[in-house]
Amino acid sequence: MVKSEDFELKEGAATAAIAGALPMPLLVISGDMRIAFVNQAAEQFFDTGAGLLIRQNLTDQVPFGSPLIQLVAQARERGASVSERNVDLTTPRNGERVADVIVTPLPEPEDSVVIVLQERSLAQRIDRQLLHRGAVRSMHGMAAVLAHEIKNPLAGIRGAAQLLEESGTESDKTLTQLICDEADRIRALIDRMESFGDTRALPRTPVNIHEVLDRVRRVAETSFAKNATIVESFDPSLPAVLGDRDQLIQVFMNLVRNAADALPETGGEITLTTGYRPGVRFGSAVAGERLSLPLEVTVRDNGSGVPPDLMPHIFDPFVTTKTRGSGLGLALVAKIVGDHGGVIECDSQPRRTIFRILLPKAQDLVEGG
Repeated sequence: MVKSEDFELKEGAATAAIAGALPMPLLVISGDMRIAFVNQAAEQFFDTGAGLLIRQNLTDQVPFGSPLIQLVAQARERGASVSERNVDLTTPRNGERVADVIVTPLPEPEDSVVIVLQERSLAQRIDRQLLHRGAVRSMHGMAAVLAHEIKNPLAGIRGAAQLLEESGTESDKTLTQLICDEADRIRALIDRMESFGDTRALPRTPVNIHEVLDRVRRVAETSFAKNATIVESFDPSLPAVLGDRDQLIQVFMNLVRNAADALPETGGEITLTTGYRPGVRFGSAVAGERLSLPLEVTVRDNGSGVPPDLMPHIFDPFVTTKTRGSGLGLALVAKIVGDHGGVIECDSQPRRTIFRILLPKAQDLVEGG
């Protein structure tokens, strides 16, 4: 919680502590439209520290002609709260932002108002995560059927092709090798789908997420992302995650590989960040109760972005922007994150795509589970 030198909440430290603990962004705007007070959630929403936000004009942080400015004027004129849903607060600096807004006049200082924002992506995050998990559950039965109905006859097809290869001509061998290669490709696809049906409990131990990300970075820099710049911005005090190290490596390997595939030929950059955020509480498949998810890991790239029509379905199986992609990579990422009791979401626009993973602390899962 930060306050300007000449602005104080009249209710004292207790009120300030409550405002600071709110998970939604809160701002106090003075009579001359300057930002006089922000909480930590507002800093995160605008991706700017309180020291820079305070004393800036509200118009510097919202789009030109934003309805938020009109809402402030209405609240002052009526002397009562006003609200509006789905207000577009998108700016080139802050990216896409849509929020429900409540503006309430304060008794003093004169003409000051408090603005509370409820980001729509935050409000809808639980629903999206449940949809991701529902899609994964639907894969369980499909994988079992495919394993039985396809893999067995596929082995027979491959075996027959190998027998033909032994007695065929060179041109025949080319065709039989093609059959074998395609059979192996289909089997690999089915093997990946079978991983969705694995409902066994993870063998979880405390994992240093920075060691996971460092491993992913080193592999990426020597292979699929060797022409890209990979930037790390880590919070060294971040506590451990209770999880499976290998599966977490797979999660971030998939995300970094996807980011690398989307990068431009020159000037491509992938940024890995970690931070501790006041956690919004979610239902957890791991502990069977609601958990705080304060550990945030993001993978950001300056690539081409995700097409808007695919964004609602990006974590669904068989949805992909790649011409040779299977569409299972992100679905598997969503499953693994869900198995860890976490949440994954994506915000994308050209040259700024961010995958955000929220995870519980190891000690929270131990105490809660």
